[in-house]
Amino acid sequence: MKKKKSNYIIALVIIYFVLVYFFNVISDHVNIKNIGINKISDKTFKIISSTENKDIENILKKYAKENQIDLQIDYAGTIEIMDKLNNGENYDAVWCSNSIWLYMLNDDISVKNSKSTSINPVVFGIKKSKAQELGFIDKEVYTKDILNAIRENRLKFSMSSPTQTNTGASAYLGFVSTLAGNPEVLTEKDLENDQLKKELTQLYTGMARSSGSDEFLEEMFLNGNYEAVVTYETSIININKQLESQGKEPLYIIYAKDGVSISDSPFAYIDNKNEEKADEFSKLQKYILSNEGQAELVKTGRRVWYGGTNENADKTVFNPDWGIDTSKYIVPVKYPSTEVIKKSLGIYQTELRKPIHTVFCLDYSGSMYGEGNNQLTEAMEYILNEEEASKNLLQFSSKDKITIIPFNHNILGTYTTENGVDTKDLISKITSTSVSGGTDIYLPAMKGLEILSQEDLETYNVSVVLMTDGASNYNRLDELTRLYKQTGKDIPIFSIMFGDAEEDQLQDIADLTNAKIFDGKTNLLEAFKQVRGYN
Repeated sequence: MKKKKSNYIIALVIIYFVLVYFFNVISDHVNIKNIGINKISDKTFKIISSTENKDIENILKKYAKENQIDLQIDYAGTIEIMDKLNNGENYDAVWCSNSIWLYMLNDDISVKNSKSTSINPVVFGIKKSKAQELGFIDKEVYTKDILNAIRENRLKFSMSSPTQTNTGASAYLGFVSTLAGNPEVLTEKDLENDQLKKELTQLYTGMARSSGSDEFLEEMFLNGNYEAVVTYETSIININKQLESQGKEPLYIIYAKDGVSISDSPFAYIDNKNEEKADEFSKLQKYILSNEGQAELVKTGRRVWYGGTNENADKTVFNPDWGIDTSKYIVPVKYPSTEVIKKSLGIYQTELRKPIHTVFCLDYSGSMYGEGNNQLTEAMEYILNEEEASKNLLQFSSKDKITIIPFNHNILGTYTTENGVDTKDLISKITSTSVSGGTDIYLPAMKGLEILSQEDLETYNVSVVLMTDGASNYNRLDELTRLYKQTGKDIPIFSIMFGDAEEDQLQDIADLTNAKIFDGKTNLLEAFKQVRGYN
């Protein structure tokens, strides 16, 4: 009897612990779910921000911590920010470069309480000796003066992509407005003016390199040998600080007399009907606009004064030797309507920009079998499909050249179209090429250099895009280095990492050619879309 009772008690204990276990599992599961939801929508205040705001991140996070705000800041390019929000990614606030982009958001996204946080002109920075040579120092310079210098082959510049970045788009819209004679309202009809198109096309023949981000533009400029750059005033201040620390010649800033594009850096609330989030936004915005917050922005070279003028501005930041005059009012260009902006960017992409020749080196080694090859095919079909690529202003034009080099441990072929919209044969080659063999990333890269070295860089902007999913079985970096130096030309080799690609090998190639690596391990299509902004 005692034995039966003992067994009964043991059974009850076992049942108890089993029930507790399952209760805890279910409870934990529910809690995990709830925690995940809270992290996204109830607890963490999420800001999506343009990359130029990184320099104030620590200050803002310090304030947030002191005020018990769980703050997360994600950075992206301006065009990417709009895409993320329009595609339903969840954020509580947006801090982009320019108010014009807020009008590009879908109607179902409720943006409220947008306020400008600073003023940042988009300007020409020209090596001081070159500016002196052009007669631009201590003189009122107009956009047509810059155009004439480019026409005479006396000036080349680098800038960020007009279709993928705010600086590029703002500069371009400024050129459109001033060369159109600064109409009260720029219209779609103005964009069809043949003389205007001719002058804009001539101006962009002077673009030596393009970048898909302002961060890389700075890095590229500092590592290269370029005589001018079009970017934010703050970026040129940062570049000049680094140039002078290295004992190099600084840039001289040119503010076009007939108008300069201004970025106003709006900080705006995305209304998700959460009172707590609305209160946290109000606190953060109030801090950014406070004397303390504004002082931090000034340290980075941003203008925060009415009209952008302040005779008492810190000369160690706003250095007059660099052409900066904070006592002078900068004439801002008038931005057109959203519809006109969209049309003007489309015209730039298809008609006005300098033609490009891009060589895509695509990995068909055995390790790409299956999902890897499927993703590669999908990405290239998107990039080469005019209708699809145009949704993100990434399409090639009829004046562009495209070369495809499939490779494994050998080069499997070289296929070129001299009409960037006629890509059916290229797509056919991409989809029909089989995967097999090992990997040699250097052979296709060198082949790409050989092809592009034959191009006149006055006519084409050129680049190699090397996509690989593994480490090279061969080390030919020395050969690649010799060939690159022999060309004597600025031919960047951008790389896209996939699978088990060896980052060190790709970084060596990027360092050699003043280029960049893109991570395609999570999403290969997105990596290809990103790299298109750089070529």
